Parts: sequence; structure tokens; C-alpha cells
Amino acid sequence: MPKLWSETIDAHRQAVRGAVLDAAAAVVADHGLMSVTMSKIAERTGIGRATLYKYFPDVDAILTAWHQRQIHDHLAYLSGVRDSATGPSGRLRAVLEAYALITFRHGGEGPAALLHQGNHVAQAQEHLTGFLEDLVTEAANAGALRKDLTPVELAGYCLHATAAAREMSSEEAVLRLILVILTGIQEPSGAQDAHQPPR
Repeated sequence: MPKLWSETIDAHRQAVRGAVLDAAAAVVADHGLMSVTMSKIAERTGIGRATLYKYFPDVDAILTAWHQRQIHDHLAYLSGVRDSATGPSGRLRAVLEAYALITFRHGGEGPAALLHQGNHVAQAQEHLTGFLEDLVTEAANAGALRKDLTPVELAGYCLHATAAAREMSSEEAVLRLILVILTGIQEPSGAQDAHQPPR
């Protein structure tokens, strides 16, 4: 098959796939997760159901693919936030704030929790954990964080504490939560000598 033709077919497939996932997102936004059906997606995209089934075997496959794309977009966004911030502490704070706001806006209860299962979520969580561990290590090496816990422990604390953003009442409350978390992991004033190992 000629390369140009192959690339054209691949581009078409990606476009159809993207349209299907966009339609799923629109149905979820308008009517909720449980209202998504193959018929509604076919209607929104203008794609025949027979063609739709060539791309996805069922609604669950569509929702999983949509969720995977959403996770990928969030991780890419966090990378951009990191790259736009200045200094180790600034990068850590910016990413924690951005992640907490994502959690607040998209971490809903009920049927949405069904999407937070499966290998793609575990892989994303592993990636996020490593991403945050790198930021914490950078800030720790700069002397900004407490020394009685390892960077891995501090990163785990940050991730678990940030989950509380789901329960916050407003974005302002989320930012206050991050301030509390950051205060908890900072090197206490005058404690530099307290953590030195005995000789």
C-alpha cells in the first residue's frame, strides 16, 4: 500500500475515533454517564452504527477510550504547568494546585467512579506518582522540604492529601488545602540541625 494512502487512512481513522470520543463526552456532559448509548453516539457523529461497531465493540469500550484520552490530556497539562513554573518549590506548588483543581472538577462520585478502574488508570497513577516524586526530589534537594521523610514518602502524602480536593466546596478552598499540604511538607523553621543523624 502506498505510504500516502496509508497515512490518509490512518488520519481518517483517528478523525473518526476522535469524533466518537467527542460525542461520548458531549452525551455525558448533557445527560450523564449512564445515558451513553451506541445509538446516541451514532446520531451525534453522523456515523452509521455498523461503522461505529467497527471501531468500538460496545459503549464500555468507548467510555474507556474517552477516559484514557482525558487522563492523557490531564497528564500533558500537568507537564505544561511544571514547565511554565519557576524554581523547584514553584514547580511543586503549581503542579499540586493544578492537580487538586482537576480532582475537584473531575473527581465526581457515583457512576463516574466506574471509569476509574482498569489497567489504564493504574498506569496513569504510576506515571503521576513518578512525576510528582521527581518534583518532590527536586524541591528536597534544594533544601525546601523536611528531611525526616523520603521524597517518595512525601510524594505519597501529597497525592493522598490532595484527594481531599473532591470534598472541597470551592476552588478557593482547594487552594487553601494545597497551602496546608505544602506547609506540612516544608522544612520547619530552625529544624535543619534537628534531622542530622547522630555521629
